[in-house]
Amino acid sequence: MPADQEVVVTEMVPIDSVTNDAVEQLLDRAFGSDRHQRTAYRLRTGLTPIPELSFALIEGAALWGTIQCWPVRFVGDDSRDVPMVLVGPVAVTPERQQGGLGRRLMQAALDAADSRGLTSMLIGDPAYYGRFFGFSADATGGWRLPGPVERHRLL
Repeated sequence: MPADQEVVVTEMVPIDSVTNDAVEQLLDRAFGSDRHQRTAYRLRTGLTPIPELSFALIEGAALWGTIQCWPVRFVGDDSRDVPMVLVGPVAVTPERQQGGLGRRLMQAALDAADSRGLTSMLIGDPAYYGRFFGFSADATGGWRLPGPVERHRLL
């Protein structure tokens, strides 16, 4: 490679390093503007993402991906109250999907949560999140959520 050719590296930064507008635009591109109707959004209503667990991938001035994690609580019928981390959304701009950026964001968020002794949950594709990160729906079958959910996707 010629010495004058710049190598651009995708850098992971805290999500608060980028504007909320940029994050929202990326989420619209990745998931569509109707994404706010999903149950995961109902779970996040009124909450603030956990800064230490939420990241962005940037390259120069371009935002390529984000992940946000949210403080939620599981409250059982037996009054058991368990703090948890709701992982997601994890979003990668469409032209960079399938390149490992989403996996990189997930691993960073999960590592940060694990280092703090936090339990993570998400709503997503069980084949993908099970294969790469060990998530399953085995323990979530009886959970009730504020909105419809495909039980096999509650991990």
